[in-house]
Amino acid sequence: MSLYGLQKLLYQLNRDEELQGRFRADKESVLSKFKLDIEERQAIEDEDIGLLYILGVNGQILMHFAAMCGYAWPDYIQAMRDALQIHGNVRAGLYATTDGQGAI
Repeated sequence: MSLYGLQKLLYQLNRDEELQGRFRADKESVLSKFKLDIEERQAIEDEDIGLLYILGVNGQILMHFAAMCGYAWPDYIQAMRDALQIHGNVRAGLYATTDGQGAI
């Protein structure tokens, strides 16, 4: 897994409106510039906030990406809760868990 690359991509998307436009128009061209594994890439393409949480994306970065994708705050929180049930523990990063409960 390349959590650093994943978070770097999301951080840049959160801050750069021009990059957001390119991402919306052609995700492939943007994603090809970052070292992501298959699961990370799919989660970004699908705008799967819950899986991104499970993969270890920092919440401060993730909440801005979720807003960019049109998630309301309650839906953002619910996506993370649902992902714990679907995928199990947060695998890496600050929120890594072993109890299936997550950090939320």
